[in-house]
Amino acid sequence: MYMISLLIHGQYSDFIIIVLAIVLAIALHEFGHAAADELQGDPTARLAGRLTLNPLRHLDPFGTILIVLVGFGWGKPVPMTPSKLRSPRFGAAVVGAAGPFVNVILAFISGAILVRMDPATFGSLSYRFVSEFLYLNVLLAILNLLPIPPLDGSRILSAVLPPSKQHIVFFLDQYGFVILLLAAFLILPNILGPISTSASKLVLRLVS
Repeated sequence: MYMISLLIHGQYSDFIIIVLAIVLAIALHEFGHAAADELQGDPTARLAGRLTLNPLRHLDPFGTILIVLVGFGWGKPVPMTPSKLRSPRFGAAVVGAAGPFVNVILAFISGAILVRMDPATFGSLSYRFVSEFLYLNVLLAILNLLPIPPLDGSRILSAVLPPSKQHIVFFLDQYGFVILLLAAFLILPNILGPISTSASKLVLRLVS
């Protein structure tokens, strides 16, 4: 309810900054999937109009509403045709890993910008946006690497598990969304925040 709290307390600029940062981070994340799908030889994402930087093409209506209400949501999944990927086994994992990889790159770019900003800009809208964008990209990268469908980590898990262990993937495919929703409201808020904060500080140290 953090986002609603910002509106209740009249912190409109903070609300707008966070929403814009989330929307941009998710759109670029989904574009990363589409670009990887194209590089893997599959035109499905491109033909669906997803090989674009236009955020409106990547936003899921329900996921966007949740972003505004609770600060947690998701983008519209990028379609792909596994049989058309160059690598039958690892192609889907490459496409899945591309989204978090884009978020990691964006986090380092944001960190590099942040440490080089004039100290006089601390607390300004631009400084707050870049700072929030850094944190949210770290958060998205970590969150999406969890091996729970429909998160990207599930595709990576499917690629690295031997055939004898694929029943784990089948189980997660059946119950993953329920597990993810329960985790999102009961567990993840208490875990992801501190981890993402520590990771963001690490990024800043690495680019300093």
